[in-house]
Amino acid sequence: MRAEILAIGSELLGPLRTETNSLWLTECLLDAGIEVAARATLADDLVLLESAFRGALSRAEVVIATGGLGPTADDLTREAAAAAAGRGLHRDAAILEALRARFARYGRIMSATNEKQADVIDGASALRNARGTAPGQVLETEGRLLVLLPGPPGEMKPMFEEQVLPRLRARAGATRVVRRRVLRIAALPESEVDEIAAPVYGRFENPKTTILGAAGQVELHLVAHGDDAPRAESRIEALAAELRGALTFRLYGEDGRDLPHVVADLLLERSLTLALAESCTGGLLAARLTEVPGVSRVLERAFVTYANRAKVEEVGVDPALLERQGAVSAEVAAAMAEGAMGAAGTDVGVGITGIAGPDGGTAEKPIGLVFVAIAGKAGSRVRRSHFPGGRQRVRFQATQVALEMLRRGLLGLPPL
Repeated sequence: MRAEILAIGSELLGPLRTETNSLWLTECLLDAGIEVAARATLADDLVLLESAFRGALSRAEVVIATGGLGPTADDLTREAAAAAAGRGLHRDAAILEALRARFARYGRIMSATNEKQADVIDGASALRNARGTAPGQVLETEGRLLVLLPGPPGEMKPMFEEQVLPRLRARAGATRVVRRRVLRIAALPESEVDEIAAPVYGRFENPKTTILGAAGQVELHLVAHGDDAPRAESRIEALAAELRGALTFRLYGEDGRDLPHVVADLLLERSLTLALAESCTGGLLAARLTEVPGVSRVLERAFVTYANRAKVEEVGVDPALLERQGAVSAEVAAAMAEGAMGAAGTDVGVGITGIAGPDGGTAEKPIGLVFVAIAGKAGSRVRRSHFPGGRQRVRFQATQVALEMLRRGLLGLPPL
């Protein structure tokens, strides 16, 4: 069984909103044994929406749309879906009364514009919405299942989980099971990871593997199908085991934890404390680590030593070293790591210095050049990196390198 997802709303195509419903629905559908063949984000345009519904219904057994069920003139999902299915709309008296009662509970009189939210496609069943005014709908049409859900995640998710997902599971059948796993690698380019991994996952038709590259990280997404959970798990573990063997120490996780969480746990397990001295990252490494609950037991102190004066006064970098090597250098990064550790009295120190851009670079020290150093009980290591991209991307990748250096150092693995 295959599904297509339509995310509806002109606001989702602008720069101020991120569409997340489709990703969440995809995860739920995969767990139910239903493959997602396509996802689309669409503007509030009746002709466009009708065409999208018609196309999706011609291809997929399940079509799910989110958004466009509000009371305003540009909420056109009901009308477009009805036209695509060749059905009419009728105003449901029970839904209309429930809407009026909801407004009355809050001491308000319902506007006439809200009445359209009681319009139901002929032959469809309404899905109650205990958290908002937009009911959902589900329609069987020519062997296809069409589902309309409200756009706000707080309304959409419980409606789908409680009223739609059980129906989909029954429709998909109990014999089809899907299992997923994500293997994560930090601070290596996608091409390098794929050169190692492709000969392994290329031999497997089930599970299927997708490689995704992002700033400072590569992910291998494994999806296995089986007649039951043990068989699906066995298939995915067979591939994961071979990938572990090929990637060896490069793989940092497959249990859902992100890299800051992995590093924090390693420090906690070893009862080691950490201090940071950050220049170009401006506290970003500290911010990422402090998102991990319980990290206060290991992260003792973080210095933002942006200016040379701060490097001297806060973590004791020698002014002569700064003059001789420059602030962006391996020697200064190492001095910052040692200085932070000494000033805070910790077991491990990190120093980061670089040029994040968009200006400040030279031929010898270009924009994107970053030196990261670790010191103490994670070992003494310094790495020079030259990152592509804008300021934010450079800063994030620098923190990824620092975290991966810590992980490898704490585990006694080869340096990055």
